[in-house]
Amino acid sequence: MSSPHTVPHYFVPGPSKWPMAAGISMLVTMLGASAWVNSVSWGPVVCLAGIAAMLLVLYFWFGDAIGESESGMYGRNIDLSYRWSMSWFIFSEVMFFAAFFGALFYARAISMPWLSDLDHKFIWPDYAPTWGNGGPAGVTDSFQTMGPFPIPTINTALLLLSGVTLTISHHALREGHRTKTAIWLAATILLGAVFMGFQVYEYIHAYQELNLKMTSGIYGSTFFMLTGFHGFHVTLGAIMLSVILYRVLKGHFTADHHFGFEGAAWYWHFVDVVWLGLYVVVYWL
Repeated sequence: MSSPHTVPHYFVPGPSKWPMAAGISMLVTMLGASAWVNSVSWGPVVCLAGIAAMLLVLYFWFGDAIGESESGMYGRNIDLSYRWSMSWFIFSEVMFFAAFFGALFYARAISMPWLSDLDHKFIWPDYAPTWGNGGPAGVTDSFQTMGPFPIPTINTALLLLSGVTLTISHHALREGHRTKTAIWLAATILLGAVFMGFQVYEYIHAYQELNLKMTSGIYGSTFFMLTGFHGFHVTLGAIMLSVILYRVLKGHFTADHHFGFEGAAWYWHFVDVVWLGLYVVVYWL
């Protein structure tokens, strides 16, 4: 494989069918999802078929990109383009979570004091401005809030440790130690899988023992919205790292040409940072 420093031109791929296929797959997915939420019988089948089609498109599309990279078509300019693209993608994810953290802040710092003022006492005489109290009696079922111990704290340790193992793997790759790279990368994926297992257990505990659900007022909706989307991102990051692990085992990447690894690592570290903010704001405050 050619080094990115020795390819002078900017590679421009030829016409591809994958963008059109991806658009059609997403259209089918959304049509099925809209029918599904409206209880139309064919909705689930069409939605799942669209998702499956989209996964196939991504498999072949990324496969083409990997083939181009491994054949030496990508130079410094392409490498720079990928870095900017991944940077802007992560920035969009930052804004995504910022909106949800903003909703949580608005509910706690603005809405609660406003609903408890003298004017609103005539509307909600039983309302007390305590975060997680479920609102006035009779509006939502009573529930218990989720504390930081023990599972959230264990999950925090798992994600922080996964960031360390991923960094060790990256340094091993830069030093040309492929076996060490694979071992520490596999450890990172395993830590992510354990994290998700604990989160599933936490959700079961919330529903069955705390009566904490999506319908448990603004506390329940923001709790599951933030932790659920973060869990989805952990799952996506683990899938990305699994693909990178497969490529490492196949002999892809060199010490100076491995942005696929770096891009996935950037995403995983972003997920770690989001969790730290979530851990403090959702579980402690």
